[in-house]
Amino acid sequence: MSTRRATISDVAREAGVSASTASVVFSGKTPTSEATRARVIAAAASLGYTGPDPRAASLRRGRSGIVGVVFDQHLGTAFLDPVTTHMMDGLADGVSRLGAALLLLRDDGVTVSEPSLHTAPIDAAVLIGCSPRMRDSLEIVRGRGIPVVVVEGDAGEGIPRVLLDNAEAQREAALHVAALGHRDVVIVTLPTDTARRRGWIADDAEVRVDVTADRLAGARAVFPDAPALAAATSSIDEGAIAGRTIFADPDRRPTAVIAQSDLLAAGVIRAAEEAGLRVPHDVSVTGFDGVVVDGLAPHVLTTLVQPATAKGRAAGEAVAAMLEDAEPSGLALSCTFREGTTTAPPPTR
Repeated sequence: MSTRRATISDVAREAGVSASTASVVFSGKTPTSEATRARVIAAAASLGYTGPDPRAASLRRGRSGIVGVVFDQHLGTAFLDPVTTHMMDGLADGVSRLGAALLLLRDDGVTVSEPSLHTAPIDAAVLIGCSPRMRDSLEIVRGRGIPVVVVEGDAGEGIPRVLLDNAEAQREAALHVAALGHRDVVIVTLPTDTARRRGWIADDAEVRVDVTADRLAGARAVFPDAPALAAATSSIDEGAIAGRTIFADPDRRPTAVIAQSDLLAAGVIRAAEEAGLRVPHDVSVTGFDGVVVDGLAPHVLTTLVQPATAKGRAAGEAVAAMLEDAEPSGLALSCTFREGTTTAPPPTR
């Protein structure tokens, strides 16, 4: 018994149409009559033909049809952050016209897995600027000569970037806090380096993560002397760890906390309530992202709403442009300040 895979020519012969007509029925790129389409589909079913061999299409194009998206932590952890989910939805939309698949790659500098950023058969890569390893990943991709787009990071000359106004947006939230009368403020930041060390950030410390550095600069444009405490990742648990440190000494508690993500802010609120503090009566808290955070009710977080889906879509469209030999364009997006119920004037002491 022959095990030869049926081809589009076999289907065309069975349906009594040309090979090109049978091909467009499967590609959908050119309209065909309903009767012709029905004959081709019936012929394909009878021959067990399920569609063009993607391997052959890849060989013809000289491409894999895969776009790599690089994360520096366990994917299960990364997708606990709603910002990641929204961004990936937009990225999938952006590359959809290529018919490309997204391959999620972990590049944490420690874990050895295949495929890796060094070996994966990808046509292009998307790097995320809030990753502490973004610069290291960029060197790997550049070494392979693969087109790359960076989201919220400084990749240097000639690399398409999708930017968010992190510094200006964070400054706007800080101005809101200052306008309420707060002077004793603490900042809770996203990771500052590849080690993801928790703890107070020294005045002379280098912050190697672009998003963290930009948001810190925005807050300190208003509160230049505000101490900053680094979290290991953007999560409610990490925010709670930071909050417990901040509120540990009753005599040195701030009246406001500016957190660099909504998840961190939710954790800070949890720690404040554990310490017997009322939000916003005893302490005000702001976030950044504008996502839905489970368990935050009855609070409505004062935050910056970022266009995460549009951010991902812009990155995908830049990838598509490069692979179509067009000139990719960067994009600068803006956040929107949203006042909630977690900020108020400081308590009278």
